[in-house]
Amino acid sequence: MYYSKGNYEAFARPRKPAGVDQKSAYLVGSGLASLAAAAFLIRDGQMKGERITILEASGTDGGALDGAGDAQTGWLIRGGREMEDHFECLWDLYRSIPSLEVEGASVLDEFYWLNKDDPNVSLQRATIERGRDAGTGMDFTLTRRARKELVQLVLALPEQLHDKRINEVFGEDFLASNFWLYWRTMFAFEEWHSALEMKLYVQRFIHHIDGLPDFSALKFTKYNQYESLVLPLVTWLRKHGVKIQFDTKVMNVRFDLEPEHKVARRIDWVHAGRTGGVDLGDDDLVFITNGSLVENSEWGDHRTPAKFDPVVRDGGSWHLWRNIAAQDASFGNPDKFCTHVEESQWASASITTLDPRIPAYIEKIARRPTRSGKVVTGGIVSVRDSSWLLSWTVNRQPHFKAQPDHQTVVWFYGLFTDCPGDYVKKPMRECTGEEITQEWLYHLGVPPGEIDELAATGAITRPCMMPFITAFFLPRNGTDRPKVVPDRARNFAFIGQFAESTRDCIFTTEYSVRTGMEAVYQLLDIERGVPEVFGSVYDVRELIKSTVFLRDRKKLPVPAFAKRYVEKTIVGRLLEEYGLI
Repeated sequence: MYYSKGNYEAFARPRKPAGVDQKSAYLVGSGLASLAAAAFLIRDGQMKGERITILEASGTDGGALDGAGDAQTGWLIRGGREMEDHFECLWDLYRSIPSLEVEGASVLDEFYWLNKDDPNVSLQRATIERGRDAGTGMDFTLTRRARKELVQLVLALPEQLHDKRINEVFGEDFLASNFWLYWRTMFAFEEWHSALEMKLYVQRFIHHIDGLPDFSALKFTKYNQYESLVLPLVTWLRKHGVKIQFDTKVMNVRFDLEPEHKVARRIDWVHAGRTGGVDLGDDDLVFITNGSLVENSEWGDHRTPAKFDPVVRDGGSWHLWRNIAAQDASFGNPDKFCTHVEESQWASASITTLDPRIPAYIEKIARRPTRSGKVVTGGIVSVRDSSWLLSWTVNRQPHFKAQPDHQTVVWFYGLFTDCPGDYVKKPMRECTGEEITQEWLYHLGVPPGEIDELAATGAITRPCMMPFITAFFLPRNGTDRPKVVPDRARNFAFIGQFAESTRDCIFTTEYSVRTGMEAVYQLLDIERGVPEVFGSVYDVRELIKSTVFLRDRKKLPVPAFAKRYVEKTIVGRLLEEYGLI
């Protein structure tokens, strides 16, 4: 497998891999990584769909890309997806998936036209003092010291950031800046999260830095993530004969491990309460989603708090990864991610408004109507002085195809779930949907005398507690996540947010699709490049490589006092690699 850029590779169709007609594939989990891998097996690997089986523990496909509920009990979304134009693998996939909305168009076509006609921008990114504009504007408020720390982070080698926290590489100036407010609320970073992942994010989205304050860099789907992304893909896979086997808890994958090879030999599962599984031959491929950000997600309702359940149980994705990791050190370290729940948890809530007075307060802050079918808030609105550090957003409405005209769906989340609120003097994790609504209305600027009545009858709010939602952001080293295809692996791969691609940042739809694509392309030896990460350090590598030939390998003069510093940076390492210093 190799990485590529440009239309020559992007538009090429690979030839049929040798022996693919004799191969079968089992995919553990039905999240986006698995669904994407199945699609690449069919489109680029030319495997017959009926030879592909997806094993799903629950009764619903899509993994973290959910979208459920109804008008009577409230619409349900655990989160949303922010996308941009350089999600190269995601768009490579969805150019081939037919739209369910527009005849003769792909999902990419539909998405492209939507965002051309209705480009995203936020008119008020943050509020303060109960609905007033926080006045953050386009200013990052980065001091000279904070800017220096940011540059040092980008230039650092990855291994220099192994197991380091963000607050170990940034000081108080940076953590008090508008930049950090924008960054942490947009991506759900905490000060104790991985400095390495922070570096990857900055590198990944540096081309969008001027669009960070107003979200003009972002693009969104027409409906919720399930109906806009999962449903078209699953529909296409089913038409090609792919089987999704629900109610199947994969307990273990057993391997034949020898010095010269690693081969998956059996999948053990419990299907519909009965123990079973399948033996695997050399032509049986296995794609394993190890770990899960939404495992143990618990929903509450308007009168009941969401339960906080941090226990790793048999039959879940974390349990599976533990069983796999026990067999070989190269299969990663799941406990690095699933045993620090107080550092990986946060809570969200889906708010379905019923009373027309609530959208009026939304529109005052969004400065747009809620029911135009177009952009409303243009991304999250963060409440700077919130004890919960809460943010909320209203995407294009209706957010669900079956949503009635009089309802508005709001997504709400809080990073500090253990702190008492400003109106409701309780931690968010202990609050009912009604109490969360009260806190939100307070920060919208609703008069205190109206808050309780409006929260009781004017909305249906469903809180959701997620103990592992940012587990992948916890500090890590280079071996805590297994490689997508481990060294000497013959017939298996790891996919999803806890597989190590090394090149991209996590918590994106792009990363899920990238790992699925890399896995399929390696195991089938597909003769087409996986799209390179846009704007990554690997583009710098190519630039330096070109410079080698232009300069006929003449070395660049580096003063002695600076040489030690240069050699300790990623750019310095590349310069040294090509003999330029």
